Amino acid sequence: MNILKAPDWISEFNYPYASFDAIPESVFEGINRDLDAVQRPDPVVSVVIPAWNEEVNILRSVASLAKLKTDIPFEIVVVNNNSTDDTQKTLDKLHIRSVFQSIQGWGPARQMGLEQARGKYLLTADADGLYPPEWINEMMAVLQQPGVICVYGRYSFVPTPEKGFSRWKLSILETMKDVIAEVRHMKRPHLNAYGISIGYVREYGLKVGYVMKKIRGEDGRMCFDLMQFGTVKQVKSAKARAWTGTRTLEKDGSFSRTLYVRIANELRRLSSMFVAQEPHDTKTSLNS
Repeated sequence: MNILKAPDWISEFNYPYASFDAIPESVFEGINRDLDAVQRPDPVVSVVIPAWNEEVNILRSVASLAKLKTDIPFEIVVVNNNSTDDTQKTLDKLHIRSVFQSIQGWGPARQMGLEQARGKYLLTADADGLYPPEWINEMMAVLQQPGVICVYGRYSFVPTPEKGFSRWKLSILETMKDVIAEVRHMKRPHLNAYGISIGYVREYGLKVGYVMKKIRGEDGRMCFDLMQFGTVKQVKSAKARAWTGTRTLEKDGSFSRTLYVRIANELRRLSSMFVAQEPHDTKTSLNS
């Protein structure tokens, strides 16, 4: 993990467009050539992405997935979660499968993708995520181990120095996040399961399903329910590390505020991390 700059491959997807209308036809043509070369009609893996008002971000995400280097047959399925912008227009121009989910929320969107997927395995991705060339290979190398039911990868932030989030500052946050993930993994691995990079066996995902309302943590709830069927493992390889923007961090304001909020939250619940969470109904439980 470079503490001074993001990986060079990310710059390829740094499109300057502010809206669908600004995207040149040639960009779609180039991405579609890559998509046609890597996707298969009989996938082993389905990469499912929920998208709500992501007309430009989804282009970046799909473009990075189109550059994956793998021999594992895969498909990309994007769920338009009731978008009010031109997300669907972007999806219609790309050589991927897209479906519509009118029930608002990450859970309902991911559930629709789960039901529409064709692969034996399902990898979740985010509309604002960028994925390195070896992402599928690294995730599947762990997911296909005996007894493993679910895996999760790590992620980093693309720097936005103009907003106070430089790469060296973000690397501090990410190092802390990775250390905390190790603590969580001992008794509560599901708390590390973020939709930006999760993999699981689709058959068992269909058995438990996602929470069908708009609430954060739909990904961790799915992971928790899957734990009854097998082991959850981390994918620590840097080659599997996804990247995303800083917009969630910017909601806190400054970087110092972001750091303070996250440290305070982790300290508040630190003691509970050493005790396994009791079985409960993840479809009705509330976030704490």
